[in-house]
Amino acid sequence: MKQTTIKKAISLSGVGLHTGREVTMTFNPATDNFGIKFKRIDLPGMPLIDADVDNVTDTSRGTTIEQNGGKVATIEHVMASLAGLEIDNCLIEIDSDETPIMDGSARFFTKVLKDAGISELDADREYFTIPQNIYYHENDRQVEMIAMPLDDYRLTVMVDYNSAVLGSQHASITSLKEFEREIASCRTFCFLHELEMLYNNNLIRGGDLNNAIVIVDRVIEDDELEHLAKMFNKPKVEVKKEGILNNVDLRFHNEPARHKLLDLIGDLALIGVPIKAQIMAARPGHAANVAFGKKIKALIKKSRNTVNVPKYDQSKTPLYGINEISKMLPHKYPFLLVDKIIEMGKNYIIGMKNVTYNEPFFQGHFPGNPVMPGVLIIEAMAQTGGILVLSQVDDPENYNTLFMKIDNAKFKDMVLPGDTLMFRLEFLAPVRRGVCVMKGTAFVGDKLVCEAELMAQVAKKQ
Repeated sequence: MKQTTIKKAISLSGVGLHTGREVTMTFNPATDNFGIKFKRIDLPGMPLIDADVDNVTDTSRGTTIEQNGGKVATIEHVMASLAGLEIDNCLIEIDSDETPIMDGSARFFTKVLKDAGISELDADREYFTIPQNIYYHENDRQVEMIAMPLDDYRLTVMVDYNSAVLGSQHASITSLKEFEREIASCRTFCFLHELEMLYNNNLIRGGDLNNAIVIVDRVIEDDELEHLAKMFNKPKVEVKKEGILNNVDLRFHNEPARHKLLDLIGDLALIGVPIKAQIMAARPGHAANVAFGKKIKALIKKSRNTVNVPKYDQSKTPLYGINEISKMLPHKYPFLLVDKIIEMGKNYIIGMKNVTYNEPFFQGHFPGNPVMPGVLIIEAMAQTGGILVLSQVDDPENYNTLFMKIDNAKFKDMVLPGDTLMFRLEFLAPVRRGVCVMKGTAFVGDKLVCEAELMAQVAKKQ
């Protein structure tokens, strides 16, 4: 499967559920591996906010993300629409700190995204298949969640609020292809006793009896109905015999459970990678969804580090030895820092360096307690990546690869004399106009010692 984005920019407007302010969102096409990002165009500098579970700062009345001095609240319905339509990359411009509530469901977001059209990109979609059962539970709220191995994405939600009106409900989908038809139109809900508390706390200023299902699970007097009518600026408020306020017809008999499934899809989309799993959740909520998502993301990070550990078999002839490397790279002793290239594909390369005590930098870097300088680990990593780039031009000896940027560099452990450094570099995006972006990792044995994102330009020698 290829990654996807939308074909053209498209906008919609509405009011924020809690702020009551008018807000406009514009969905824009994005490139491979861009992911989902929000852009606060109403703030100075127009900060970008990654739709990432690690950026969640509040889950009390919806899911809020915050980064770079900007935040966006109530993003779960938007994220569910993108995930439900399997859109991997999109830039969402927004002129307020909360998405529009619309009718309390995801159907309007789903509709505009489909109207924009969905197109495939060049990069392959990366899935993470859950390798073993992952559990999450909260004893006080009786929340239980589990992700089980499955070569697909299926979700089941069960809710029970000790309410005679709601009863026990469950909802499920066996494929995201069912999202638009079965889940997208299901609206948010709350109980009558929550309304006044929310209103008195300066929330639900954009709330309307048409954008939420209000459950009435007790006898309500006429004067209370009149008070609610004034609160929501309605001439009259009524209660249907099945316990739904103001004659709102349910779209499905189990619409509340389906909406909880919608929220779960949206919150788990913040993991940032589409997953393959059977998800079962009892009494989920935004806080539990996000905590569960963080647990899955932590496993993904750990698994990536383990799966991508390069292995070196000394009995095998390397792809390139030091003689071939010295012909491709302009570096010479003492600055040639790659000894062998073990493996190379179209989008990745694996290189090796033996770290010995007679390296010239050990004479001045912590004498008596030699540690390889982190900047030289990055340099060796970049040289390995340079070989990958130069292998794709016709006359590599006539080109250099020049650093443009280093991002997210992290040093996890010391590299000492006697260590064998293994480097793995892979393209994060296709090379365009001579500019390449790579993710690099460095290992000693199975231990990750350094990682960074590198940008370089392929330039012809003067």
